[in-house]
Amino acid sequence: MNGAESLVHTLLKSDVDTCFSNPGTSEMHFVAALDRIPGMRCVLGLFEGVVTGAADGYARMAGKPAATLLHCGPGLANGLANLHNARRAQTPIVNIVGDQATYHRPLDAPLTADTEGFARGVSGWVRTSMASKDVGADAACAVQAAMSAPGQVATLILPSDSSWDEGGVVAEKLPALARPVAAPNQILQAAAMLRRGEPTLIVLGGAALREGPMADAWRIAQATGARLIAQGSNARIERGRGRLALERVPYVVDLAVETLAKFRNVILVGVVRPTAFFAYPGKPGHVIRPDAEVSILTRAEQDPADALARLAEELAAPRVALPDAGPRPAAGRGALTPESVAATVAAHMPDQAIIVDEAVSYGRGFFPLTAAAAPHDWLAITGGAIGCGVPLATGAAIGAPGRRVIALQADGSAMYTVQGLWTQAREKLDITTVLLSNRKYQILLGELANVGANPGRTALDMMDLGNPDISWVKLAESLGVEAAQANDCERFSDLLAGSINRRGPFLIELMI
Repeated sequence: MNGAESLVHTLLKSDVDTCFSNPGTSEMHFVAALDRIPGMRCVLGLFEGVVTGAADGYARMAGKPAATLLHCGPGLANGLANLHNARRAQTPIVNIVGDQATYHRPLDAPLTADTEGFARGVSGWVRTSMASKDVGADAACAVQAAMSAPGQVATLILPSDSSWDEGGVVAEKLPALARPVAAPNQILQAAAMLRRGEPTLIVLGGAALREGPMADAWRIAQATGARLIAQGSNARIERGRGRLALERVPYVVDLAVETLAKFRNVILVGVVRPTAFFAYPGKPGHVIRPDAEVSILTRAEQDPADALARLAEELAAPRVALPDAGPRPAAGRGALTPESVAATVAAHMPDQAIIVDEAVSYGRGFFPLTAAAAPHDWLAITGGAIGCGVPLATGAAIGAPGRRVIALQADGSAMYTVQGLWTQAREKLDITTVLLSNRKYQILLGELANVGANPGRTALDMMDLGNPDISWVKLAESLGVEAAQANDCERFSDLLAGSINRRGPFLIELMI
């Protein structure tokens, strides 16, 4: 058995059975091993940013890591942006990166790079297997590290000779590391703050945004008068009818400061102190008031469900019904606006849909306007590195088969990883992409004003995607995805309903 074969066997024993890949010469023995060892689903991405983003979407829904397969340091570098998003989402990923053979590395061949250096910026765990006998054990450690709370990227680097040399040893699955729970003083401190009766904000993130923990958070809020809010960027929120409708900390710094200004006490559940996305001249970095007292109910690695349940019991908070989100919206009519688009999505969203949100500026109103839709999961960009939406949707569809994915996708961001549409077609994935075609980097036009810049024609031209226009229908069709264009809500409603009731991917270009 060679090292590559021991790697595949060990991954399968460790319950990693999906691999998103863009391999090269250094990884050919891994690829060959997949022919000889059944059980691993291999999904090809035509760009490494698709591979890493899809692994992120897969794990957010499957609750376990996929493997990636990337070619040397430059291939890893191509995938770094979506690994950055995955790190911010606390997503478990087992990153497999090929490298120069150990004896070839000193020759400084063209693809030689600081692969470990590239990996460290996005990984919580990095190791290079220097011999075939170590590969299996290192792979088992990588899976265990990826699954350690709250979840992280674990990168295993394999020099070519450690893959092709004989002497591979299959390792058994390592036990999962128990998730730490909040200390008693963390519960008591939060309870004491809530008992004061002062305006208190509870900020939820991570696993606290699942149905059960949110119900306990609502008990606490009802018993104490506290207000609940989610952090601004979240990996996954369970929402829709029958679930708690939470607002998020606003993206726009002035609105965030205004929203949170009245809260003298803040309790953090799995999140850090809310900050502005960027620094702006004359504006604060933290968006909660500077004199706020902050209590940490759980750190990111601690179990928020356990802590919220214990806090509710400490406060003797009775179980209460969740508020009614109101009637499900009717599909929009007439012109395409953020409000009418959101209403149409909410009207047609099937039960247990998965929404992938990279709508950026146009879609800031989508979240509250879909609270009364059918029960669904909402996946968002977490690290600010655009180009995650198409790959996230791809991975989510594989991680949660049988559930329709609706990707709300800005056009400028989609061009970063448009190759993911090809993977959707190849894998026949049930994804509807709602492509928001405003033909400009609209968010940057707002940022020019926010930072106090005074743009002229040259600057404005750099925000324009309309010279030449991108034909998303033709582009999607060239990658194997059926597509159509909509100029009003009636046409959009028909296309969206039709796409949901068919198999495979479909793209709707909204001319907004």
